[in-house]
Amino acid sequence: MKAHVYVTLKRTVLDAQGQTVADALRRMDYRGVTDVRQGKYFLLTLADDIEPTVANAEVDRIAREVLTNPVIEEYSFKLES
Repeated sequence: MKAHVYVTLKRTVLDAQGQTVADALRRMDYRGVTDVRQGKYFLLTLADDIEPTVANAEVDRIAREVLTNPVIEEYSFKLES
């Protein structure tokens, strides 16, 4: 089983890198993009015999306690069998 974890800055936190990319896209005439938020992506490989409910709880805890800074970041994840 794989877990795809996405970590981004909270909307209330200034994303300077994302803003720089958004500005560059506008200068390059890409008008369809209104905002860019940069972040991190983690791919976790889980044991084959792990139960989906256990995997969900474990990945949530890993994302919350290890992969993010809860003051400035938020996360989402999806499991793939």
